[in-house]
Amino acid sequence: MAKLRVLLFCGRSPRHLYVANALCEAADVLAIVQETGTEWSAKKILRKFRPDNLLRKTWRWLRDRRRYTGNQEGKFFFGDQAPRLARPELVREVPHINHPDVLCLAREMQPDLIAVFGTSLLRGELLNEGRLGIVNLHGGLSPEYRGADCTFWALYNGEPEKIGCTLHYINAGIDTGKLIAHICPAVQADGDELTLFWRGVSESAAAYAELMKRLAQGERFGQPQSHKGRLYQVKDRGLRHEQLVEQKLQAGMLRKLELKTRVKWFIAPSQAGSDQAGNDKTGSAG
Repeated sequence: MAKLRVLLFCGRSPRHLYVANALCEAADVLAIVQETGTEWSAKKILRKFRPDNLLRKTWRWLRDRRRYTGNQEGKFFFGDQAPRLARPELVREVPHINHPDVLCLAREMQPDLIAVFGTSLLRGELLNEGRLGIVNLHGGLSPEYRGADCTFWALYNGEPEKIGCTLHYINAGIDTGKLIAHICPAVQADGDELTLFWRGVSESAAAYAELMKRLAQGERFGQPQSHKGRLYQVKDRGLRHEQLVEQKLQAGMLRKLELKTRVKWFIAPSQAGSDQAGNDKTGSAG
């Protein structure tokens, strides 16, 4: 069976590299596109250094510097090894994901699928590329949790059972495309925001790789999201929200909660009737 020909767009953090490596094993990855963020416009500079934006970004940087001290994310995904791509020779760097060079690359390579995890929002003509479309790994359960910091907001809302990730097709909205899979990690008493999020990504890497193989076999996925849900933005999260989540965790919100890994696949309606069994799994993804 021939592997799916995939153009991969991904970020640079250890979690992004981990998922990219899983996809490189499961598919014929043609190129790995990463953003450098080096192209600045006057409008972007003014927006970035607006007092409210600058204050929020500074606070977030200080908070994340404390949380990520000691390369915790790298150790979670790569153990004692340095986080790295298995296929660094495939990397193509661009200022941003909507740069004209990316569209040219997609049209030149004509991939079966474009796979995304950890980039800026895709816009314009790029959304029309990929024979089978464009798939994204989102760090929340759409549609209830779209946007940023979704693991955090599920804890804030007292809904740890809704912590997870979504594989979905990309459209012009933010995490609003047709659903492919929901992947929920194991939730145990010792969980916190970061470990729960990382567990979700780790399980999702296996599901993403499984998707590559199933698409290559001719299976088709995608069901419309049933409602709009809620879009969470970076600016929504403040100190008082952080404090409340910390209080809830210390009070034992997860203490009596033992949830196993859960994966739900959303088969395309044309195939759903022929293979309904196996769409829901309990255990490890893949």
